[in-house]
Amino acid sequence: MLTDRQNKLLKLIVEKYIKNPVPVGSKSISKTMKCSSATIRNEMGILEDKGLLEKTHTSSGRVPSEAGYRYYVDNLMELKKMNADDMLKLQIVFKNQQLALSDVITKSLQVISDMTNYTTVVLGSTSHENLLKQIEVVPIDEESMIVIIVTDRGHVEHKNITLKNVALDDVKKTVNLINNLISGTPIDEVSSKLEFEIKPIIGKYVKQHEQLYNAFYHVFSDFTNQEVNVVGRGKMLEQPEFSSNIEAVKNVFNKLEDKELLKKVEEDADNNIKVYIGNENHIDSDVTVIKTKFKRGKQEGTIAIIGPKRMEYERVVNMLEYLKKNIER
Repeated sequence: MLTDRQNKLLKLIVEKYIKNPVPVGSKSISKTMKCSSATIRNEMGILEDKGLLEKTHTSSGRVPSEAGYRYYVDNLMELKKMNADDMLKLQIVFKNQQLALSDVITKSLQVISDMTNYTTVVLGSTSHENLLKQIEVVPIDEESMIVIIVTDRGHVEHKNITLKNVALDDVKKTVNLINNLISGTPIDEVSSKLEFEIKPIIGKYVKQHEQLYNAFYHVFSDFTNQEVNVVGRGKMLEQPEFSSNIEAVKNVFNKLEDKELLKKVEEDADNNIKVYIGNENHIDSDVTVIKTKFKRGKQEGTIAIIGPKRMEYERVVNMLEYLKKNIER
């Protein structure tokens, strides 16, 4: 247990460091605490011994440790009303009646990413909202090509496929068959239509029909099951913790590209807002993940905000609460 003064001191150091990532010294907060610098240094030493503060090599000041952030979130963070400016920017998105729910979520996360300089993620299937407009194929060499899927909402996905001993003319015939017979189908129903409408007749038109059918079937299956949308990966570069540490940036970037790793964010069944600091999350020990689940009709998923451990916890939690409430409304 901490004393009232130690609680106040830790809260002050965490919030001061969140605003400005410079180690906090005793002189800078002695007036606010109405204590002498010597008293503050002594209390800082106690908090350091408890593992809640750390010293840096370059300064005599202290910074919050991972345990310090956890203690702050669990015991000291005060959730107030959401910032009016933040709320207004998000309200504009939610009041746009022309947007589908998936677009509202993505645009809201884009707004949050721009406002906070954090990375945002949505996990959950929205493929039933997208209709197949057309597919295109771009040859790379004799065996490799890129399949491009375009939906009616302007969503574009691409996937590399390899076809051995298949004539380009047969590939074009298959593409035309798909575009003519199943264009306008919800993306999550395309695989089923391929099986029951394309598979029975494709053999009449192309030689290597099994290989072609399997290739396109897997392309659509992967698209349907993708369920991960990341907004603002590059925002990590704007954080002081990463801007001067190229290896740390590369490491985080690689993990934000790993969709299987990101899907682990969804594993927790708890519907409340959850905060995972450093080693508590599945992504990276240098970041914090704050997430919540949402459900509206048939659509459900997880929204998450990823940033440095020096994150504006109160602000982010408020944003996610607002987002969840308005999505489910």
